[in-house]
Amino acid sequence: MAKIKLTKNEQKVQKDALKMYKRYLPTLQLKKQQLQTEIRSIDAKAKEVRAARVALEKEFDQWIAVFGEKDAFKPEMVTVKNIKKGWGNIAGVNIPIYEGADFGRGDYDLYDTPIWIDMAADRMEKALSLDLEAEVLDEQVRLLSQELRTTTQRVNLFEKVKIPETKANIKKISVYLGDEQVAAVVRSKISKKKLQAKLDAAKEAES
Repeated sequence: MAKIKLTKNEQKVQKDALKMYKRYLPTLQLKKQQLQTEIRSIDAKAKEVRAARVALEKEFDQWIAVFGEKDAFKPEMVTVKNIKKGWGNIAGVNIPIYEGADFGRGDYDLYDTPIWIDMAADRMEKALSLDLEAEVLDEQVRLLSQELRTTTQRVNLFEKVKIPETKANIKKISVYLGDEQVAAVVRSKISKKKLQAKLDAAKEAES
């Protein structure tokens, strides 16, 4: 605990600081709760997207197997050309929003490849889009988790350090000023008694 001045001015400074901490703490606590809720929600959504991706891949493998020409489709036939992202804001944190992607298709001979290749490419685009969406959701969680750590540190600082410390400082100053006031009263009474004694002595001498 830093050394403080035991004065009325310092007492006011400490009381003002305590008011500020108590005013901002509920806002920080609310922000912490909001971030925790959003992180859980986004994390759940990311799991749903990945589950959809796994289901699509399973369906895709079964679908291709029906044609008996699984090797005819190559994953490199579909490539990501551009990822579209917007921006949102949660609890003061800017986060990316997945808005889709542009895909490219490799050149392949329409006569030498099965008729279902285009349909397979469509499904591959859906799978890649789900992967990209999950990655953006992961980035959202990362950014919000980073802000949550900072906010939690501030909440702990206010709750466990600043508020108790300031209350202790106010109490210390109040006790000191109270003692000083009592001491001043005692000194004043002693001075009055001494003065009275002198006056009494002077009167006796005159008489």
